[in-house]
Amino acid sequence: MADVYRFPMRGYIGLVLIAVGWPLAWVRPDGVRYLWENAFLFLWIGYILVVDAYNWKRRGTSLFSRSPKAFVCMFLLSIPGWWLFEFLNLFLQNWHYLYNRPVGSLEYAVRSSIHFSIVIPAVLSTAELWGSFHRLAGSVRWRMLTVTNRKLVVFILAGMVMLVSVIAFPRYCFPLVWLSLYLIFDSLNMLLGAPSLLRYLEAGNWRPVLSLALGALTCGFFWEMWNFYSLPKWVYTIPFVDVLHIFEMPVLGYLGYLPFGLEVYALYILLIDISGLKRTSFCGGEGYVQL
Repeated sequence: MADVYRFPMRGYIGLVLIAVGWPLAWVRPDGVRYLWENAFLFLWIGYILVVDAYNWKRRGTSLFSRSPKAFVCMFLLSIPGWWLFEFLNLFLQNWHYLYNRPVGSLEYAVRSSIHFSIVIPAVLSTAELWGSFHRLAGSVRWRMLTVTNRKLVVFILAGMVMLVSVIAFPRYCFPLVWLSLYLIFDSLNMLLGAPSLLRYLEAGNWRPVLSLALGALTCGFFWEMWNFYSLPKWVYTIPFVDVLHIFEMPVLGYLGYLPFGLEVYALYILLIDISGLKRTSFCGGEGYVQL
């Protein structure tokens, strides 16, 4: 038990990756183009390792320490998870990528898939960090939701209508993409008897929802900050709210990160059940939230 609260080696490795990746991404020195083109991966693997190590230091538990195998699976499942959002963006056209040179289809697919792999572990690790703080520790009791199978079907249908609206009328319905998938996937998970945020809300425990929303928002800040001076990078074209930017993202756009955290959880649960890969839990300590 003496080592429980010691900052583990993976955290120091993560700090080194961030220390290397950040100047590579922003300075883009001559002669190491391949490295700075992929600095996003250095930064985010570093970030995930540091946050996971800090979770271990604070609580003696973390996603990696509870199940290294499940931790690695999160990276794998992030790839199809984020490609779903890229598919929806074909209709939305809310974000676009800028490159320093022409990129072929195969290179784009391979590099993008590798970089997309960080989304789920980044959000869930950060959500676990938020869940470890005093105000979110244990259960956060608030209004209980009454959830029946009939309501779950209504939620799924509402999510599907939202999704169709996003595709049919992207200029006006684009914000619904950040809620529609949550309603579909989390409701479906609960109907199938899998872990679901709605099950916690049914008991009046809002801690997982708050942790995930804040975790995604925190990741969003670092995504946007590290992206700002990088190349390749992404830029936004968002109707009606494309003003008052923090980095490339309009201020109101950050609100989308809050439900995105819930979508990440629900999508991960669904992908875990489909793939049959190993589950774990997140948030640590009292009141584990099953994955």
